[in-house]
Amino acid sequence: MRWVVCLSIFMIVSSCNDNEFKLTIATAANMQFAMKALAEAYTAETGQQVELVVSSSGKLTAQIREGAPYDLFFSADTKYPQAIYETGGGSSSPVTYASGQLVLWSTSKNIQVSIDQLTNNEVKHIAIANPRTAPYGTAAVEVLKQLELFDAVKDKLVYGESISQVNQFIISQAAEMGFTAKSVVLSPNMSDQGNWITIADSLHPPINQAMVVLKNDRGLEKEAEAFAAFVGSEKGLSIMRSFGYK
Repeated sequence: MRWVVCLSIFMIVSSCNDNEFKLTIATAANMQFAMKALAEAYTAETGQQVELVVSSSGKLTAQIREGAPYDLFFSADTKYPQAIYETGGGSSSPVTYASGQLVLWSTSKNIQVSIDQLTNNEVKHIAIANPRTAPYGTAAVEVLKQLELFDAVKDKLVYGESISQVNQFIISQAAEMGFTAKSVVLSPNMSDQGNWITIADSLHPPINQAMVVLKNDRGLEKEAEAFAAFVGSEKGLSIMRSFGYK
């Protein structure tokens, strides 16, 4: 019985130690698949375990401000990391790590993907991320306004909390079309599903994405900085490019 109790205590302590030394990365939903590939490559190279928390940039920012134990924050814009840094939540100033691309995507076999089709009666729902918390949603709204289509399609718009929920709407065909990140449609999970077109960068402000190493009492700041450096290395950049990031 003593041996069983001691073994149980050892397993609990070991589990705590594993969590203590595991990097926790808060990542915007557009980066979900690319970040998974980056984390797997980094773990294979260094042995460092990495845990991902995926949500919209705005929601992750709120969680960080409330004290969530994250070590790095990869946002879909530059605004949120800068705000965290300016309020003392970052250990160093934010770094822009990529520029994302917006695409229009459909998994419906009967829908031809084009901007012109957005006003077609067959397209009853158009999915976009919530522009209040998701930068890709902000970009999608800007595209519709630039093309003077927003008023014509606003009643068709269905808003996802993040790009992840937008993807669910499109894959399930709850929305006939939707605006998502190019990194999603290029991911191994989605590359054979449906059709998509890239939205011209000239139709919306650049989707520059920044990251920041976060301040906390977990003692993993150097490990977080090492992961950030890996993302900026040639190997990391090669992975990012394979997912359509600039």
